[in-house]
Amino acid sequence: MADVQTLPPDPVAGLIDIPLPPPVSLWPRTWPARIALALLLATCIVAAWQFTRHRRANRYRREALAELKRITHARAADMAPSELATQLSLLVRRTALAAFPREQVAPLNGAAWLAFLDRTSDGTEFSRGVGRWLASSPYARTEPDDGQRSALIDLTRRWIRGHHV
Repeated sequence: MADVQTLPPDPVAGLIDIPLPPPVSLWPRTWPARIALALLLATCIVAAWQFTRHRRANRYRREALAELKRITHARAADMAPSELATQLSLLVRRTALAAFPREQVAPLNGAAWLAFLDRTSDGTEFSRGVGRWLASSPYARTEPDDGQRSALIDLTRRWIRGHHV
């Protein structure tokens, strides 16, 4: 056995692992920071709950505005002005029935209906303005002109958006 080669010692075998620091906790270490975090979380939960409640409470408004948009865009060109006023009157009545107690809204008609709409919108445009078409359009001999039609559509939109319960 003449020539036996000896291998050099393994250079990696003598290395020592570097000790790693402990993992960093995401939980705050001080009590004031923990209290602030809990308050922030509670505030976010309350805000989300109120937003959801408000959104659900005003769902009927969004649906009424969508119906108003359908009436004014799809049907306005095809229907007579008095028929448009009738459709708007029905929309306002359905919206009022969704927002107010049925016993308060259902029996109203004519001047009492317009006075109710004035009370809930803080104005007099229904009983003294273009809003009279909502009560008189099925019985009127004259039809509203284009300016009155657009004013009636605008008044209906403002009432749906801004009436107070």
